[in-house]
Amino acid sequence: MPAHHKIDYVEFSACDIPASKAFFSRVFGWTFEDFGSEYTAFANAGIEGGFFANNAYSRAEHGSALIVLYSDDLEKSYADIVAAGGTIAKRIFAFPVGRRFHFFEPSGNELAIWSDKS
Repeated sequence: MPAHHKIDYVEFSACDIPASKAFFSRVFGWTFEDFGSEYTAFANAGIEGGFFANNAYSRAEHGSALIVLYSDDLEKSYADIVAAGGTIAKRIFAFPVGRRFHFFEPSGNELAIWSDKS
């Protein structure tokens, strides 16, 4: 049951829903359920959400919220993203509680991955 006033769902726009689905499935193991050709919901991601057909994309530099994932092995996550066709936006860098990098998925949305592991 949803918790009152807690983030429950997140939606991304996607200019290429099949490419975004393939990317997130391959790299992160997300699963998908299609609702027609213009919407797909994802699960197995820590929070549920979806992708809707649209040519817009989320970028932190434009003021969008930045979704940050966690990794036990930052270098492997980095390599997996590149191998799956993601684009690195910011290479691995240190910040006060660990290290992270930013990437663009195939529809152009920016996300980040961080780790507290060396």
